[in-house]
Amino acid sequence: MTLRVLHRTRYDYSVPVKESLNEARLAPFSADGQVCEDFRLKILPAGKLRHYYDFYRNQVHFFEVNSLHAALTVEAISEVTTSSARVLAPETVTRPRGELAACIQLSQCYDFLQGTSYVGLTPEIWRLALDVVGDEPDIWAMAHLLMNYVHQEFRYDPDSTNVHTRLPAVLQDRRGVCQDFAHVLLGLCRSVKIPARYVSGYLYNGPADQLRGAQGSHAWVEVYLPEFGWRGLDPTNRRQPDDHYVKVAHGRDYADVQPLRGHYKGSGTQKLSVEVLVERR
Repeated sequence: MTLRVLHRTRYDYSVPVKESLNEARLAPFSADGQVCEDFRLKILPAGKLRHYYDFYRNQVHFFEVNSLHAALTVEAISEVTTSSARVLAPETVTRPRGELAACIQLSQCYDFLQGTSYVGLTPEIWRLALDVVGDEPDIWAMAHLLMNYVHQEFRYDPDSTNVHTRLPAVLQDRRGVCQDFAHVLLGLCRSVKIPARYVSGYLYNGPADQLRGAQGSHAWVEVYLPEFGWRGLDPTNRRQPDDHYVKVAHGRDYADVQPLRGHYKGSGTQKLSVEVLVERR
């Protein structure tokens, strides 16, 4: 499937600002069957723009606007060919649970077994994860049990949290959005030694689909399976990411993959508006 993504972010300032320095993680991956055919980044007012790859190989565009400005608009337009090549049947037998202990020795897994500021590995999340997986012997089956639990036990509520909400608050209120569901699943997986990383991207909602998180930035999780590599799970919709999904970045949690972040010199307040449109070509 070929998808076109428009992601437009606008900041309006009550008082003009200057020396705005920003990082954008908006360019989709080209890997694992997904190909970014075209990517354009437009910044108004225009500023110096360059790009690099961060520690997790996400493409980052860095730009600065030094002149006084009362508004900043960042518009990313992508055309991406997607695929379902990474989808595994839920009943697939992968590797025995006992092999998870060795994953911490793997460089590609170490960071994704640790607690973070968003995903604290507390006794509460550890006990919850153990209760959910029980004696299940297969790693992939364990991951599905944990995904199903998050989908069933947490209510999707766009007004209940914000981008700064941490795992303890989500566990207490049992509600949130895709970012929160991804953080809960990360905590559950890591508590039982399944390497898990946070993924940001987009979700296309076709004419017959009723998917949550579409037409906005979306978040899901990838777990590491020995001999199978990284495989995706979307707890918000209880499904594996297929050709409806566009992957942009991955990291330990939301803090590693924020679509746009930066700072500026100025006083007053700012107003943020975000528009995302995902269409099939």
